[in-house]
Amino acid sequence: MATFVLVPGAWLGAWAWEDTARTLRENGHTALPLTLTGLAEQAGRGGPETDLNTHIADITGFIEENGLRGVTLVAHSYGAAPVTGAAGRLGDRLERVIYVDSAPFTAGMRMLDLMPPEAADRLNRQVSASGDGWRLPMPPFEVLGLSGSLDGLGEGQRDALCSRATPHPFGTYTQRLAGPAEPGAGVDRVLIACHDFTGLLDAGTPMLAYLNQPPWRRFDLPTGHWPMLSTPTELADVLDKAVS
Repeated sequence: MATFVLVPGAWLGAWAWEDTARTLRENGHTALPLTLTGLAEQAGRGGPETDLNTHIADITGFIEENGLRGVTLVAHSYGAAPVTGAAGRLGDRLERVIYVDSAPFTAGMRMLDLMPPEAADRLNRQVSASGDGWRLPMPPFEVLGLSGSLDGLGEGQRDALCSRATPHPFGTYTQRLAGPAEPGAGVDRVLIACHDFTGLLDAGTPMLAYLNQPPWRRFDLPTGHWPMLSTPTELADVLDKAVS
């Protein structure tokens, strides 16, 4: 049985993994959803100084302080940035890293690099105007859907996103990932691709081509960008297959 540490994407907390974690536990695994600094129940701990290094330290600290070994570290969306950093620092505590509709970062990369310059400028203006200079509010669904498929999100899931989402510490978007950014050679590498990512991989996008080759193992999940909300049981089943 595996020990999963589940890291959410932007604006989310451990709450987003509740249903997936429950199914994993029913299957005999240990499932430990993690809330990063400045988000959900950890919102009060955030501030203008909260950055990518803060979130990397959240993950490594959680694993080390709880004495966890043989960890399967799971990243959703934005979570890929701090998970990549943590994976390069955890040594033999890490058995496997799984990216859910996301991919590992390289040293020197930052979240803002994933979007066109005009989109990054728009986020900077939004943070300055309505985020006290350091918080990024979750955009409305018509904007959110431009960067990630909303497939499978019913009214209940959308209501949960709107009511429980937390403005995200923007320093985690602007800070570049410092090395090390590679896990140990023996760490298992897994990708779970949802609709958008499946399309990019199948189209042969050059910068992602390595994810279709060993040592990477790929699983496809036919849903939108938030599978822990749209298909939580199915996501748990894929995670279970990935560690079997």
